Amino acid sequence: QVQLVESGGGLAQPGGSLKLSCTVSCTIFSSTDVHWSRQAPGKEREWIGAIDRLGLTVYEDSVKGRFTLSRDNAVTTVFLQMSSLKPEDTAIYYCHTVLNTNHYWGQGTQVTVSS
Repeated sequence: QVQLVESGGGLAQPGGSLKLSCTVSCTIFSSTDVHWSRQAPGKEREWIGAIDRLGLTVYEDSVKGRFTLSRDNAVTTVFLQMSSLKPEDTAIYYCHTVLNTNHYWGQGTQVTVSS
């Protein structure tokens, strides 16, 4: 059974930073791509980025240059460093992955950007 647990959400001021973590219980984590998506109130869930097993990253345009993904295979964790936060970044943030055609999601962590 694969489990993903996000942490690190909270309240940040516009222009501030937060760092989210996604810890994955998976014996083949080092070979696993991990994605992040978010869902703002009243909006559909949107994909925002991914990091592959080699550490290569790709981002959605609205977060490119502000958000940075990294991974530490030793602790089976992916990090999402968010900087220059905007009120429109307010959302529940989810990490997720696909293994053997099965899609696994974390429970999400709330990020609120407000002064």
